Amino acid sequence: MIKLKKASWYERIIVILAFPFCGLLLILAGLYLYLVPQLPDTDQLKEIRFETPLQVLSRDGLLIAEFGEKHTMPLTYEQIPPLYIKAILAAEDDRFFEHEGINYKGLARAFVDILRTGGIQSGGSTITMQVAKNYFLTQERTFSRKFTELLLAKDIEDLLTKQEIMALYVNKIFLGHRAYGIGAAAKVYYNKNINELTLAELAMIAGLPKAPSKYNPVNNPKRAMIRRDWILGRMLELGYIKQDQYDLAIKAPVGLNFRATFAEVNAPWLAEMAREALVDRFGESIYSSGYKVYTTVTSVRQNAASQAVINGLLAYDRRHGWRGAEAHGEDQLAFRYPVGGLQAARITAIKEKSATAVFKNGTELELDWEAMRWARPYISVNQVGPLPKKAADILAVDDIVRVRLNASGAWELVQVPSVQGQLVALNQDTGAIEAVVGGFDFTESKFNRSLQGWRQAGSTLKPFIYSLALERGYTPASLVNDSPLSFGEGSNAWRPSNSDGQFYGPIRLRRALYQSRNLVSIRLLQSVGIDNARSYMMRFGFPRDRMQRNLTLALGSAEVLPVQMAAAYAAFANGGFHVTPYFIAKVKDNKGNVLFQSTPERVCRECENLPANEPVPEPVATEITGEGDAITVTEPPPPAMPFVPDYPVASRIMSARAAWQIQSILRDVVARGTGRAALSLGRGDLAGKTGTTNDAKDAWFAGFGGKIVAITWVGFDQPKTLGRMEYGGYAALPLWNGFMGPALSGVPEYHPGLPMGLVPVRVKMSTGQRTSDDDPDGYTDWLQVEKVPAAPIRGPESETTEPQAAPEDLF
Repeated sequence: MIKLKKASWYERIIVILAFPFCGLLLILAGLYLYLVPQLPDTDQLKEIRFETPLQVLSRDGLLIAEFGEKHTMPLTYEQIPPLYIKAILAAEDDRFFEHEGINYKGLARAFVDILRTGGIQSGGSTITMQVAKNYFLTQERTFSRKFTELLLAKDIEDLLTKQEIMALYVNKIFLGHRAYGIGAAAKVYYNKNINELTLAELAMIAGLPKAPSKYNPVNNPKRAMIRRDWILGRMLELGYIKQDQYDLAIKAPVGLNFRATFAEVNAPWLAEMAREALVDRFGESIYSSGYKVYTTVTSVRQNAASQAVINGLLAYDRRHGWRGAEAHGEDQLAFRYPVGGLQAARITAIKEKSATAVFKNGTELELDWEAMRWARPYISVNQVGPLPKKAADILAVDDIVRVRLNASGAWELVQVPSVQGQLVALNQDTGAIEAVVGGFDFTESKFNRSLQGWRQAGSTLKPFIYSLALERGYTPASLVNDSPLSFGEGSNAWRPSNSDGQFYGPIRLRRALYQSRNLVSIRLLQSVGIDNARSYMMRFGFPRDRMQRNLTLALGSAEVLPVQMAAAYAAFANGGFHVTPYFIAKVKDNKGNVLFQSTPERVCRECENLPANEPVPEPVATEITGEGDAITVTEPPPPAMPFVPDYPVASRIMSARAAWQIQSILRDVVARGTGRAALSLGRGDLAGKTGTTNDAKDAWFAGFGGKIVAITWVGFDQPKTLGRMEYGGYAALPLWNGFMGPALSGVPEYHPGLPMGLVPVRVKMSTGQRTSDDDPDGYTDWLQVEKVPAAPIRGPESETTEPQAAPEDLF
């Protein structure tokens, strides 16, 4: 019998270990056979489409808004700064360009974690493995997920170059605050493009993938600095940077310029308009498909409009007094966010004529006496209290107030207005919206008053009654009686009056409109007929069901939308054509293909009677005076082939003559009527009409110049009086001026030529009849050639000067 040799102790250990090792190999083999058929196809990485949000852009390509869950700005490998590549290698995987996708030391560490805790605590992931996880797997920490990650990493390394893998990595990693990828992170944290970041800033972003919340420089600046400095040290240790680079970067502060939004243009109401339109047309996929919507607004004009509305409403609010602190208490500041650019601050100390305050981030500011001396206490809409004498009359410690920087760079005390306003502007020839501001602040109220706010129009509707009268044979020199009228009897009688309580008797149409005489408007409506007027006004886009079928229509009782008013006034400005407002110029997909291109109807003046490429002749007329009856005008051009444009043509809705005459009268509103404040812009082509409804519940200014039509409105969402003297020329016109000033900067004046059939005539102010050149009561007006009086009227001398314009045009 053979005697067996007794196994040594180490042989026993080998046998003991062999069983679990073989078991592990069998498990791995089984797992491999099980997982391989289920692995996702890595070939799709070659055609990867990043989830990119919808971008709404201005006409000049600046960002208005993004809609989507993720901020992304995909980069090619060539666009990644070399210093960032070195920083991320130092932070995450310094052997990335050497290994084949797997870090075996890291795997061993993960295996020890499994034996020790039953789960994976440390990652051990290479950049390639992170690409596999980010594109194909979940974030769970299990052995099977880790093994799948290894298999995918090998496939990815076989499929792609290191450069392609790096590009996939930097474009997908989550870096906090909805930023996915380093391009978006550079914008979010520093408001820069990635190629503009310093070494210190690149290292800061390279520290985020490990734990975006823990090392976030916004939420945890100290931890973020520690992580950044460690990465800089690793870069120096690995020879990626030199000592002088390290010394400079390590001293740099956090240096954040944090932006929760990338918006470069302040147009939130327009952004929402575009979002709704895109969802209706393309569906919910727009939020991740990378579509770009180019709107019709320009950044300069839109930002000017936003600031004009804010400034105008703050000015109104200041006139009506200080309503007191927004809140009180040390703990209240945390709940306050910027509104209309107004920052919240807490008063921490008060001196005789100054105060100290602190922002939510701990930064202190000083309010001097000039910043707060305006704050007379609000008593009612028509009354304020006495001027304050010291800061304590206005403020108390722990008051929560609003402040903003004024033009000189000093902080001033303000308050969020209780009043609202809007501005909408469009191109007179195309209807393209140039700017839209639907209220004071979008976060406070998303209601778009430009497109949704039906309000009584007041005297801004009068020009439409007058233009119909001109179409029916009246001239700007026609006399209409400005005298009392009474409708009905007793207590129910309606006795309309003028805003100044005066009556001028027979008055020319021109003067009646620029001085906004209510009784003349009523008599004109009686003359042309209410039903005719409603039908006529429908041509301009006003809905019939919003227009009363009575004489109050002459005073602006109809309800309109500001955008409708803009399109209607465009007909006066462009010579009588209807344009349809639109705000989307084109839509592109993520590859730059044009999915939609607007083709608006455009004004084509030469289409009516001129051949292609032939300039419009300026009519020439001999001024008609009392010294002769001859009329000399240019003959119409001979018949020719009509000009055929390559775009849809806007339809004519009023005669060119009536449009020109209304333009001329509306320029008088600015020159000598209720819109005189617009003279401060120093232009000769501005025209418009103020409007104020009953009890000053709505204040309007509708005007145009330089081929831009702009409409401003001020009022309360729940209609109530704006207060004494808050007429259109005082409450709404400043918003218009604030916009049109920068909007027309560098834009030449636009003066349309005199249309055929109008001639300049020397007219007597008091009678509207022809007169001689030397008559001191005479002026030049432009009348329809067939309506020129046969001879001047010689009679008693009348006043040679006109009364001052009425203070305003009340409905």
